[in-house]
Amino acid sequence: MSEETQIAQKQDTSEMPFYAHFAELRSRLIKSLAAVGVGAVACFSFSPALYALLARPLKDALSEPSQSLIFLSPVEPFFVYLKLSILSGIIVTLPFVFFQIWRFIAPGLYAHEKKALVPLVACSTVVFLLGAVFCYFGVLPLGLKALMAMGMTDDFSANAQISMASYYTLVIRLILAFGIVFEMPIFSYFLTRLGVITHLTLLHHWRIAVVLIFVIAAFLTPPDVITQVALGLPMCLLYVVSIWVARIAGRHHDAGDAASPEDA
Repeated sequence: MSEETQIAQKQDTSEMPFYAHFAELRSRLIKSLAAVGVGAVACFSFSPALYALLARPLKDALSEPSQSLIFLSPVEPFFVYLKLSILSGIIVTLPFVFFQIWRFIAPGLYAHEKKALVPLVACSTVVFLLGAVFCYFGVLPLGLKALMAMGMTDDFSANAQISMASYYTLVIRLILAFGIVFEMPIFSYFLTRLGVITHLTLLHHWRIAVVLIFVIAAFLTPPDVITQVALGLPMCLLYVVSIWVARIAGRHHDAGDAASPEDA
């Protein structure tokens, strides 16, 4: 298949009226939210197990008398379990959600690129989970120990009494943040293939990117240097990987995106 034919196919699917794009986006969002909702309902009974799992880094950071979380209202445990079931629903339905995202982007791709949808969905799911695992095993233990050590000193002379809602809101926010951040190279690939950016764009603005990365890290993490650096450094590394990915994607585009014989 010639490059002109591929471009024509791409334009036929990408040059849609605005309302058609909006309708497509709304449809994908509704399907994704419905899937997450079903997953959340199915996972609600597993919320106590997830509660215990996510509480482990905090218990390791606290002394024995302070290891129990408290709740400040009768409905707080229920809403914590509800949030945890939603988190479980998101994780369980990740492949379907990413499939909806890439299907929405697919009209801007060539025919042979659309055939890579399944590997891209798998890669997106894996890197999101890697980000969540890195947060749980790397960032949470270090950050919580630093914060608890800062608060439970002779200067403060205070005991930790942490509510369920405050702790799990922080944990869920961090896990989702790290999962999304780890998607940076994949989004870099698609933005390059769609012609929005190039690897030169990323290279020229690396100084601004580093500043923004640490601003975002400071916004997403608790106010301690350890967790901010624990998020900022991987983001910087992922930015470098994104430059490399964008360069490879740009080379394919410059080569004319030659399709295989089956695409003809």
